[in-house]
Amino acid sequence: LGASLDFHGVDQPIMVLLAEYEKFGFHFDHIYAFEITFTEPSNVYNNLLPEKYMAAYHWMNVPVNQEESAKMNPLHSILQHFNEDDFIVIKLDIDTSHVEVPLVLQLLEGGKNGTYHRLVDQFYFEHHVHLGNIAWAWGGSMKGTVKDSLELFHGLRVKGIPSHFWP
Repeated sequence: LGASLDFHGVDQPIMVLLAEYEKFGFHFDHIYAFEITFTEPSNVYNNLLPEKYMAAYHWMNVPVNQEESAKMNPLHSILQHFNEDDFIVIKLDIDTSHVEVPLVLQLLEGGKNGTYHRLVDQFYFEHHVHLGNIAWAWGGSMKGTVKDSLELFHGLRVKGIPSHFWP
């Protein structure tokens, strides 16, 4: 969630993450890539996306919606199609706290009958809290404190979702 392939130059963060998983033998059959910034699909598939991900990559050039039952809320619309045997990794970095935090809270609450707690195997999140040394980059997207962030990650881990700061 937050899937720009031309934001950081050569070393795209999502490609770095996929390469790390590949070192340990993990190859994803589905990669759902939500990105609000318009990118011409022909550019994504012809130039930006490595060919080895073509069969797995689902480019969704639309914003994520934080409303619980919204079609564009991937927790609601995509996770329901998987089961506990699937290996599910979520990376959340859309630089919009008013969308990100509700999604994380839904993950923390677990969805219907704690489904999210059983489905999500790894969670990566760039939580934009007030941090002086990164304020120049995050600016107005900062909400909350480092303590809030640590409590959120701890809560997710207690619920069985290994949670990591991104990037």
